Amino acid sequence: MLYLRSLVFNIFFYLWTGLLLLVLIPILLLPGSRAILAIGLLWGRGNLWALRVICDMKVEWRGMEKIPDGPILVAAKHQSAWETFAFFVPFRRPAYVYKRQLAYVPLFGWTVWKARQIPVDRGRKGEALASITIGAKAAAAIGRQVMIFPEGTRRPVGAPPDYKYGVAHLYKTLGLPCQPVALNSGMFWSRKSFIRRPGTVLVEFLDPIPPGLSPTEFAERLEAGIEEATNRL
Repeated sequence: MLYLRSLVFNIFFYLWTGLLLLVLIPILLLPGSRAILAIGLLWGRGNLWALRVICDMKVEWRGMEKIPDGPILVAAKHQSAWETFAFFVPFRRPAYVYKRQLAYVPLFGWTVWKARQIPVDRGRKGEALASITIGAKAAAAIGRQVMIFPEGTRRPVGAPPDYKYGVAHLYKTLGLPCQPVALNSGMFWSRKSFIRRPGTVLVEFLDPIPPGLSPTEFAERLEAGIEEATNRL
């Protein structure tokens, strides 16, 4: 039954994603990115609904009242593909830091570009921080939430933390509050797994970190807070 439910959801996921991409084709011709972000919210809500109905996978958001208004830096634990769509619910104007290679995927890549997300070329270390900085400053200037996964990629549940310098660089450069996010999504939708397990994904928004700390102090506080909360969840 677990395999069958997972299969049904995966079929829904790709059909739902494909349908919304088709809807986006004429929207790509419109100015601005608000309509695309609205479709992103619909994508996230639709997938969360399907996970709940088909797989009995629910979500509990904790501490949403802590999220500051206006532009912020969001640093979240990354265990699953779940975060990529689910975060459209608490963050309505996200600007994700993403792998530049995704921009070359037909239609999806055009959508990401039109939505003013923030590309990074991991293969070019010297240029990566510069490209992130430009995109993040542009996003923050129009009130967007700059979204980054500090470890750079999905990490298995229980894996040792591997936080990169990029998040500390953005914190110092942007001068914005940072919203740390802990979660346990990998327990139900694990990295590179076909199975979607029943249960409740817990997402906890921790106390925001104010601007003004040194990069080293910030990095230590961020990692300690996210890892402690994630292990607890």
